[in-house]
Amino acid sequence: MLAIRIDAEIESRLDRLAKQTGRTKTFYAREAILTHLEDLEDAYLAGKRMKTQGKTYSAEEVKRAVGL
Repeated sequence: MLAIRIDAEIESRLDRLAKQTGRTKTFYAREAILTHLEDLEDAYLAGKRMKTQGKTYSAEEVKRAVGL
């Protein structure tokens, strides 16, 4: 179970979409979360990775390593 607060304008848009399509507001909220969850996870992991020290490779080094 999840409860979220959204401003009146967003709720109005969501309500209008649900009525026009015969779907529930919950359906669209779930779809929005699923659509963006992977991007959010990737951004978090990328940020975490950037904080760790590791070797940096130049474009030329990468090209040589992959045979380009």
